[in-house]
Amino acid sequence: MQWIEHPVRDVGEALVAAMIDGGADHLFFTSGSDLVFYQEALAKMRHEGRPTMRLVTVPHEHVSLNAALGYAAVSGRPAVTAAHVDVGTQHYGAAIHTASRAGLPVLVTAGAAPTAPTGTLRGGRDEGGHLWLQQNRDQNGIVRQYMKWDHRLDYQDNPGLTVSRALQVAMSPPCGPVYLSIPREVALHTLERTSYPTAAQLGIPRPASPEPHGIRELAQRLIGAQNPFIVVAESGRNPATVPALVALCEQLGLAVVEGMHRSYLSFPMDHPLYLGEASLAEADVVLVLEANVPWMPGPRAPGPGAYVAAIGLDPISASIPTYEFEAHLRLTSDSLSAIDALRASVATMLSDSDRARVLERCAHWAASSREKRLAAEHAASDAATTSPMLPRWVSLQICRHLSDNSILLDETARSAELKDLLRCSRPGSYLANPGSAGGWAPGAALGAKLAAPERDVVAVTGDGFYMFGSPAVALWSGARHAAPFMVVVYQNRSYSTGTTRLAQTYPDGYAARTGYEGGYFDPPIDFAQEAQAAGAYGETVRDPGEVGPALKRGLDQIRSGRPAVIAMWLPRLLQPD
Repeated sequence: MQWIEHPVRDVGEALVAAMIDGGADHLFFTSGSDLVFYQEALAKMRHEGRPTMRLVTVPHEHVSLNAALGYAAVSGRPAVTAAHVDVGTQHYGAAIHTASRAGLPVLVTAGAAPTAPTGTLRGGRDEGGHLWLQQNRDQNGIVRQYMKWDHRLDYQDNPGLTVSRALQVAMSPPCGPVYLSIPREVALHTLERTSYPTAAQLGIPRPASPEPHGIRELAQRLIGAQNPFIVVAESGRNPATVPALVALCEQLGLAVVEGMHRSYLSFPMDHPLYLGEASLAEADVVLVLEANVPWMPGPRAPGPGAYVAAIGLDPISASIPTYEFEAHLRLTSDSLSAIDALRASVATMLSDSDRARVLERCAHWAASSREKRLAAEHAASDAATTSPMLPRWVSLQICRHLSDNSILLDETARSAELKDLLRCSRPGSYLANPGSAGGWAPGAALGAKLAAPERDVVAVTGDGFYMFGSPAVALWSGARHAAPFMVVVYQNRSYSTGTTRLAQTYPDGYAARTGYEGGYFDPPIDFAQEAQAAGAYGETVRDPGEVGPALKRGLDQIRSGRPAVIAMWLPRLLQPD
């Protein structure tokens, strides 16, 4: 194949050209003296009428990386971030953990401190003493265990090939983050021309397909089962799996249960076969589809006689060092390929009596899911006049204001009861924090809106996680880049870890008797005023009758081009206000 050739000014321009040729169209950028090559290269490309990518200024790296994750999740395309040397890399913070669990293609880049002595090379140690302080033994080591691949660019490297290799690894299933550090004097090294293969020319592998004998065994088990279930969590990362899974579940009468940590909408939440959270104790066959933590061990887990099969690109969750979930069958496969193969295999085996049992199961689960849904809605409606407001009432109002055009980003705790009330059905309309690091939602909402400017992007989070997310930065960036999103904050001024979890661990302990010191942040930050200072609309709601109108006002604001924050004032946990 013929390599791509470009006239370029320097190594930095070659890097940027290879990112664009590799399919990246958004750079989430936090300024640094080692990163000026990005700004110059993109400005030069625009001036020359060449293909370019959008530079999105984000004044904090944690927000930047979460925004890249939100963008990649919604767009399906790779995203690039840029941070200043080791300190900017550390400012990525807990978002590095989130990226490692997200299964999304993100090229995480950072400058690296120059080591060329003063006056010897362009970009060397030619300014303040901080250049010496920024050098460390292994900058890449800060993030290495969280990345699929990492590299420190050197003079002998072909810069375009290095970027193409990074993108090839990031986009190869299972997708994930990669890290490239770029010394300043290397980025500014003069080039006249460069040639390299693109990531596509290097080749992005097609996802694995399932082993046929395993599919046949699983199909037989599912057909013969009396009470089969499927556990989902991440298969909806590919929106095409959702209608395919609906067809499979209707074909077999499979009840759908969410794993302990779902990240994507893998099955319509308003479908009669959708149970959400449910016990698997009575299951005789369980199919686990891309769920790292399919259930909590204990009385609600499948019994010892249940047959368990797990399917995924990483069906053993190899990145988790200790893992005790058992399975009789594990198949390495892309979810869509496995679903299609199962449907084809099942179609050749179903008898008339099997189809009759399927219809009975479908009717049974439809009645069960309807009863569960109505009970949750009635409980929430009963709280309509309770003051201070209860989370379930706020959650019900949020669900009623979502439309088919909405993308919901969910970073709520179980106590919000949002998950019991959601009825999202459009593939790609629901995202949840893919890791366990709080603070994902504000940045991810920014990235999601940039990827889908025509959609209403709504993030829902608790106040503790919201503060972790540097929200003012995300709101400012949303206003600056015409990417307005709404954040609804459940504001109870309480850490559940430092109150309810503490009480569960030490039910009659000294901390409980003395008021749970360390469990509250009361009086709180005024999130409405903070939002206004960042150029967004802000409102705090205390009257339960105003929840719906406030949400409508927030949606009106984002539809008119302004980010919005609606803070819902809730009772403190375990103690009165």
